Amino acid sequence: MTAASLSLPGFDDTSQDFHAFLAAYRAAFPDDVLNVREPVTANQEPTALVWALAAQDRHPIIQFDDVAGLGAPLVTNLFASRERVGRMLGVTPAGIHAEYQARSRRLMAPRVLESGAVTGIVQEQVDLTTLPAIRHFATDRGPYITNAILIAEDREAGSGNASYHRSMLHSPTEIATSLHSRGHLWRMYQRAAELGKPLPVAMVIGAHPLFMLAGAARLPYGVDERHVASGLFGAPLEVVRTPRYGIAVPAHAEIVLEGVLDPSARVEEGPFGEFTGYSSDRSTNNLLRVETVMRRSDAWLVDVVGGNSAEHLNLGRIPRESEMVEKLMERFPSVTAVHYPSSGTHFHAYVALRQSRPGEARQVMLGLLGWDPYLKTVVAVDADVDITRDEQVLWAIATHLQPHLDVVIVDGLPGSALDPSASGVGTTSRMGLDATRGPNFDGIRARIDPDAMARAAALLARLDTGKH
Repeated sequence: MTAASLSLPGFDDTSQDFHAFLAAYRAAFPDDVLNVREPVTANQEPTALVWALAAQDRHPIIQFDDVAGLGAPLVTNLFASRERVGRMLGVTPAGIHAEYQARSRRLMAPRVLESGAVTGIVQEQVDLTTLPAIRHFATDRGPYITNAILIAEDREAGSGNASYHRSMLHSPTEIATSLHSRGHLWRMYQRAAELGKPLPVAMVIGAHPLFMLAGAARLPYGVDERHVASGLFGAPLEVVRTPRYGIAVPAHAEIVLEGVLDPSARVEEGPFGEFTGYSSDRSTNNLLRVETVMRRSDAWLVDVVGGNSAEHLNLGRIPRESEMVEKLMERFPSVTAVHYPSSGTHFHAYVALRQSRPGEARQVMLGLLGWDPYLKTVVAVDADVDITRDEQVLWAIATHLQPHLDVVIVDGLPGSALDPSASGVGTTSRMGLDATRGPNFDGIRARIDPDAMARAAALLARLDTGKH
């Protein structure tokens, strides 16, 4: 992140180092970082605290100093707050989509360094039993690495790919993982299998949040997430080469595992608490044979809260939202806002628009359902409905929608492999709900004048402080 990008006062983070980021963020926003100093176990307690705080509508970064058996501090819940993600980008929450898209387009090649913090310890005698990991849910198969970004390089195409994949310890030298996204890493893996060769990869466990955000980007094949990370930083991503395969990884990462995905091996992996809120054992059952471990001498475990947590959902959907908002507004100027609610995991989206002609809402919904393969339901509402509030969208459905007229359903489309309601072959139906008022709607919305609301707010403030 460059100094020029920091429009929010008091937050001065110009490094690509997670430790420096957290120190700068804590100094600027001390109330948004919770430091837990008393001992906790690695068995569900960090996740339980996240859930207990979320029930109070609190979503701070959480640092655990003493997690039994971990051997390192644990930091989690980084992306649980959209306001915090905005601060990382130097904007308010309303500006996240535009800023993310603008930065992610400024692709820059990384800058290769001879060494970095992650080269502090390099081990070729691998013992993964010392790798820090926690059990997030009682239904998980065991402790999981949730912040595992796998990097592979297509040397012929001159590009690479970085993507998230849930991972768990299989043996002292092996990791069980799933490439269930069937994305670009899967394409590289299948090509390696056709050639009868293993696929060299590097697993990054913990890095600066902007690199983590780039790892969730949705890109065409051949566009490298590491170049997107440079754009988000506003400066080339600083990388080092792994010792055996020369894969470029963040120079200031916490931990990096280097090895190969073996196309000839299948291992048991899962169940794991997924973004759907269900524990899923759907997996491609891949095996990573680890040959080298690189780590900082003071490495922390930077965790992503699993399940349908605010962090898991925000991290996955902010790049998707940003892309969809841009596409829709370019094609349909009447669209005023797009929101993927946490209540719908990644399967629902709300669209607000100022409809200029009959059928426009339906056209917008079909566009979004066609562009985003995860979506099952899109709700279109008028621009005066706050789509960040589920209850307002539900009110619009209740008062504006006639099911026989305003529902469109398309069947037999590919969907998410992790959708527990999808067919065995991964197909799903998709639905658009037109909850706009339409051209013949004659209701008048009840309203309160702004001056009356202001007087009520002042009265409430006096009642709250006992000055009445």
